[in-house]
Amino acid sequence: MHNTSHLAASELVIFRSQSAKMVVLAASIVSKSGKVLVSRQFVDMTRIRIEALLAAFPKLVGTGKQHTYVETENVRYVYQPIEALYLLLVTNKQSNILEDLETLRLLSKLVPEYSVSLDEEGVCKTAFELIFAFDEVISLGHKENVTVAQVKQYCEMESHEEKLHKLVLQSKINETKDVMKRKASEIDKSKIEKNRGEKGGFMSLQSMGSGRIESSFNDMSISSGGGGGFGSGSGFGLTTDIDSFSTKSKGRPPSSATAPPKGLGMQLGKTQRTNQFLESLKAEGEVILEDVQPKAGPARSAAPPPTDPISLSAEERLNVTLKRDGGVSNFDVQGTLSLQILNQEDALIQVQIETGGNPGILFKTHPNINKELFSNENILGLKDPNRPFPTGQGGDAAGVGLLKWRMQSVDESDVPLTINCWPSVSGNETYVSIEYEASSMFDLRNVVISVPLPALREAPNVRQIDGEWRYDSRNSILEWSILLIDNSNRSGSMEFVVPPVDSSVFFPISIRFTAAKTFSDLKVVNVLPLRGGPSPKFSQRTTLITENYQVV
Repeated sequence: MHNTSHLAASELVIFRSQSAKMVVLAASIVSKSGKVLVSRQFVDMTRIRIEALLAAFPKLVGTGKQHTYVETENVRYVYQPIEALYLLLVTNKQSNILEDLETLRLLSKLVPEYSVSLDEEGVCKTAFELIFAFDEVISLGHKENVTVAQVKQYCEMESHEEKLHKLVLQSKINETKDVMKRKASEIDKSKIEKNRGEKGGFMSLQSMGSGRIESSFNDMSISSGGGGGFGSGSGFGLTTDIDSFSTKSKGRPPSSATAPPKGLGMQLGKTQRTNQFLESLKAEGEVILEDVQPKAGPARSAAPPPTDPISLSAEERLNVTLKRDGGVSNFDVQGTLSLQILNQEDALIQVQIETGGNPGILFKTHPNINKELFSNENILGLKDPNRPFPTGQGGDAAGVGLLKWRMQSVDESDVPLTINCWPSVSGNETYVSIEYEASSMFDLRNVVISVPLPALREAPNVRQIDGEWRYDSRNSILEWSILLIDNSNRSGSMEFVVPPVDSSVFFPISIRFTAAKTFSDLKVVNVLPLRGGPSPKFSQRTTLITENYQVV
């Protein structure tokens, strides 16, 4: 019993000495609101314990203080602000604070190396890379004697043995594929020789052509209209059906078979042994690159045909140039009404339309359209009533243009979307506030406002936004996206911060959007058949799209 108590006491002393040596308990990145983004523990502790320590930190940090550490009864927090985040070390109170500050300084240099944007999204995307880097800096609670360059080298270390292993494995795969092709070629040659002796003239002709050679041909039809062989160019109308070519001939004369279809080359089989070897490699997780033969098919994939026999499309393209200080420099709307007919029997028609009565729109009909009929009755019909409209089969997929119109204005009330941009320099930062105001005339969809930015090393700090944003670092453009602008959000704003630059950098601002309503408010009322009978079924589509919409 006495020896047991001495043993327990010695173990307690060892544990306390070890805990005193483990100075850094955890390295974490938290937001200023207290949200934990990344945390790496270097001692054994429960999740509840570390979460409680990190949750208490924002309450301990006072405003206006210059200290970089705070202490509680049990632990010490050594921290450093990084934009809207805190880089934090949780240590015990026996640690050397000078060494902790040196560790914190090294970690603060590593975080921007792995996280492109120092915000919640950027840190969460590179969480594992940051944890690996923390492990290279701190080991069992103590700082390692490393630099930023060494940490990056350790994390990106490449294995020469791994490269050598992959090269050896790839050479074995290539060698196996070569053996497989040689064996398959030998098997096919033996089959050709065997079938040539049994089938005589037909196999001689078959081997000279470009057809596919197999052990048997089942239910194959060779037609002169197939576009290949001799049939497509010779003008023969004969179609020969060959039910089965097996090892025995059915007594048909060799001359009854035309040339095989053109474009089908010889296919080489694969032996069972090589297949098993490749399957075993695949089972081990290796990627096997096989030669894929292109399949015979149509040269062009035909688009799905319209479901309705008659389709009409009213499309307006918007070209607008707004001044950054207010006012309209250019406003131009160009519209087109197109007709597409599938069947020839539906081509003898007239189209009755109605417009919204906008006085600023000038309409212009196609030269073949009866202008007097359109002016008096708003009916679009050909000058020759016995002449049908062109059908869409084999013609232009966009249809036939019936009517064009144009609208020009300098009235700012006609503009569907206006943008106000207010850059202001304050200290070492430029604050940019952008606001949009949409007209109640249209519900705008898929709105994208593209703001040019100066060349930045990292994404701008977007502080407030109504919608979503994306930074195109290649073109240095900030894209503000709003899925739908309707009566619930006719106005919205975005605010972001960049380094100090001239205000002209943020122009020209480009805008893209679509709408299901047009300025002309043109609608197809009816389609009138000239041969009598009920009105044919038709569909109509109305679209307003931006072609060039800028604030300069």
